[in-house]
Amino acid sequence: MSARPLVAGDSVIESSSPSPVLATFVAPLGHGIHAIDTGFHRPLFDAAYLIVERGRAAFVDAGTNHSVPRMLAALAATGLGVDAVDYVIPTHVHLDHAGGVGLLMQHLPTARLVVHRRGARHLAEPAHLLRSATAVYGAEEIERSYGTLVPVAAQRIVKTSDDMTIELAGRPLRLLHTPGHAMHHHCIWDAASRGFFTGDTFGLSYRDFDTAAGPWIMPTTTPVQFQPEALRRSIERMLAFDPDWIYVTHYGRIGDVPRLAALLLAQLDEMVAFARATAPGPDRHAALMRGLGAIHLKSLRAHGVALSDDRIGELLALDLELNAQGIAIWLDRTRT
Repeated sequence: MSARPLVAGDSVIESSSPSPVLATFVAPLGHGIHAIDTGFHRPLFDAAYLIVERGRAAFVDAGTNHSVPRMLAALAATGLGVDAVDYVIPTHVHLDHAGGVGLLMQHLPTARLVVHRRGARHLAEPAHLLRSATAVYGAEEIERSYGTLVPVAAQRIVKTSDDMTIELAGRPLRLLHTPGHAMHHHCIWDAASRGFFTGDTFGLSYRDFDTAAGPWIMPTTTPVQFQPEALRRSIERMLAFDPDWIYVTHYGRIGDVPRLAALLLAQLDEMVAFARATAPGPDRHAALMRGLGAIHLKSLRAHGVALSDDRIGELLALDLELNAQGIAIWLDRTRT
């Protein structure tokens, strides 16, 4: 299958096709893994992954409907056609990870959708998922950023259970139930690369905050199923595998896993302690926003990030808003 690049640029992706494909939104990472910038929100914000093994392929996460052309172009850049994809595996069904799943599956005639059993019904019948997302983001933002959700036929869906393994051309992909960010979240252990595809369970690590000390990371506590104790257990369970790499959705592959895990868990504890000390009432959301922002700013300064406070605020604005909402929902649930 030939490919036409959807974004022109000067980076070259080597492929098995007769000529290389120019595309700035795909990064080969070794072990047959390619990171795809889905184009959601801003550059280097939202990643999906393409795993290629002996001529067969799987996507991990899918971005939004607007990401689908990039996903297909990334596949073509490896010299593979749409009939080479065996699996589409969203880590969970939040729309920046799974909003494009239904449309993508329409282009992949032999692929099966591999999703946590708690999330499967939302991708087969996305009306409830759409209502929940609209309550958080608003109808206008849903239409602008995600488009119309496309359902997936039930017979194409494989529901996962904890510690289930699927094989991609003989390459095992092990799926662990990892609640904390969402009850319907699973992470994928790839023994071939000694890496985990972690969705949002292992937090957010934006390349804007890389310094000489390496990458930085922060927890994500977005609505509506944040559970700090479960999140800690999920992270510690993955650490027991002694991974070399973590493939986060936001954004890309990161190493130095023990240091990042310690940083992630320390901030999680600080966020939870602050939230518990925050009084309920009409000013709580603003107080949570300020407090969470201060926690991350302190951590970023300790990491050596020299960006201005205003620029850091811009880069974290969406996450602070969603984290404050998610923590508030958790507080209300635990206080009732």
